[in-house]
Amino acid sequence: MATSSRLFNALIAALLTLAVIPAFAPADEILTPKFTRPAYQVLRQNEDWSVLAGVDRAATDDWFDRIKYIPLSDDGDIWVGFGGSARMRLESWHAFSFSDANNDEFLLTRFSLHADLHLGSNFRLFAEGKSALSTDRDLPGGKRTLDVDELDLQQLFVDVKLPLGDQTTLTVRPGRQMLLFGKQRLVSPLPWANTLRTWEGVSAILDTGHCKIHGFWTQFVPVNKYDFNHSDGQTDFWGVYATGTIPQCGTGVDLYFFGRNLSDSITFNGTTGPEDRYTIGGRLHGKVGKSGFDYDVEGAYQFGDIGAFDISAFMFAMETGYTFADVFAKPRVWLGFDYASGDRSAGGDVQTFDALFPLGHAYYGFIDLVGRQNAVGFNAGASATPLPKLNVALSGHFFWLADDADALYNAGGALQRAAAPGVSRDIGAEIDLTLKYTVSRHISALLGYSHFFCGDYLNNTGRGDDVDFAYLEIEFRF
Repeated sequence: MATSSRLFNALIAALLTLAVIPAFAPADEILTPKFTRPAYQVLRQNEDWSVLAGVDRAATDDWFDRIKYIPLSDDGDIWVGFGGSARMRLESWHAFSFSDANNDEFLLTRFSLHADLHLGSNFRLFAEGKSALSTDRDLPGGKRTLDVDELDLQQLFVDVKLPLGDQTTLTVRPGRQMLLFGKQRLVSPLPWANTLRTWEGVSAILDTGHCKIHGFWTQFVPVNKYDFNHSDGQTDFWGVYATGTIPQCGTGVDLYFFGRNLSDSITFNGTTGPEDRYTIGGRLHGKVGKSGFDYDVEGAYQFGDIGAFDISAFMFAMETGYTFADVFAKPRVWLGFDYASGDRSAGGDVQTFDALFPLGHAYYGFIDLVGRQNAVGFNAGASATPLPKLNVALSGHFFWLADDADALYNAGGALQRAAAPGVSRDIGAEIDLTLKYTVSRHISALLGYSHFFCGDYLNNTGRGDDVDFAYLEIEFRF
């Protein structure tokens, strides 16, 4: 515990130091030009810093504007920008993996740097490197590939943009790249993890101004903790993701088709073999008129085969919320429901939904004990902004097995507990509390606590100790 206290105190000291760093110039000497900076994003290549063209970057209120757009030609058509981030997260666990013998505290750190070179409006080179490290982790699995990737290339790709009309462009992107689609229920770079996901291949992005269609063919790049990462040559992932809006009602529409082909054998509930799995789905999202109601609905069906046996699986997810815009702290309340099919019997044809490459963390509880496979989830929560820079959120989750003939899987799709037909389907419940404070444009802090209450299924099939998870995260981005 002494090590944990030192780490905690170091993080608090770092936060306080960053919070009181003075501006690079006194406020009365700064006359900020009028322009809108892009928001920092998970995919840093989606930030358009060309808005700084023609701006006296030495006269803005942010020193980092000097390196976000550096013209390399007199007309500014050739330019380069630099950025990066540093993130520290102290994690404390009690009864990890449902066993009160598994307790530990450790510090995860991640550093990234990227360069964005534009040669005119139709050619671009983007490179991003990262280092993900962990102090000693004395929990099952030790330092996992989710935690450690000492030094590696996260992204390296070229964009070639082809104008096809007044508003239509086609961008061809070969190279190593991160993928993120929709609400990240099925495809995410997994920003919560310390090491992130990435793929190698080629994308083609058609943008008409009214809709965007992203086609891609890639191979997954697993983490090699202490050596350079390479595509595994065994996991082909490809598909099409289209987004648009229905103008009459403002509803956002996503349609997609994904294919994943595994040359190595995979096992689902007693069925083993190479897998060809195809996913077709769609999503509707938006607000209800000018009211405070919002909604998000997504469904997907999977087919294909594992070895000699067929796949037939599906998932459905929805969330609806209401924001009290005219009330102090602008509270939002929401209700959500998730269903992912499970297998009806061991062996033979497979009905287990596979969440592919998900950000399960955002939907099935922050402890990541339950994933979108053979699971039913109901959640409710509320969030508010009592201070201009502070957001507080509290949510509760309730979980059941979709079918007791199938297993319990975690957020990454790994087997959590074997099938136990005839045992209660009640997995348990979880509460998540988070406080996020935005110190400045560049610095944010996240404090969280989660508790998992084990249900009858866990208590009757092995260790069923309740799990506690607490964390403090500080991130600096530029």
